[in-house]
Amino acid sequence: MKILVINGPNLNFLGIRDKAVYGTVDYNGLVSMIVAHAKERGTEVECFQSNSEGGIIDRIQLAYYDGTDGIVINPGAYTHYSYAIRDALDSYNTIPMIEVHISDINTRDEFRKISVTEPVCDAQIVGHGLNGYLEAMDMILDGIYKK
Repeated sequence: MKILVINGPNLNFLGIRDKAVYGTVDYNGLVSMIVAHAKERGTEVECFQSNSEGGIIDRIQLAYYDGTDGIVINPGAYTHYSYAIRDALDSYNTIPMIEVHISDINTRDEFRKISVTEPVCDAQIVGHGLNGYLEAMDMILDGIYKK
């Protein structure tokens, strides 16, 4: 099985940006954590990060053709307004897609409480820190999602 983990804008600044909210582990630490978990679970994983909406859309579309079996996505700020990313995710519903947020977006600023991407994903994990990524991977691998 192959899982694609997509991270949106500013997630490459983990460990730098607002440590009280996002923690002190940097992006490379997150990727290492994800890769180690995939190895433990005997699955293939690819991590992709872009600050560009178009880059994220291109990678979602490529997943349709490259044998991706599930997507874990943290769209970052695009969560709240990118109907283009929403449409890319909604273009095909043959694989599970889990939305992840490190912080609990429902307890933060008003604008963060709205996710335009969540309705086209199979589940959403918020506020579990970096472990949310591992939980999302496990949900896909164990077939625990709403599809």
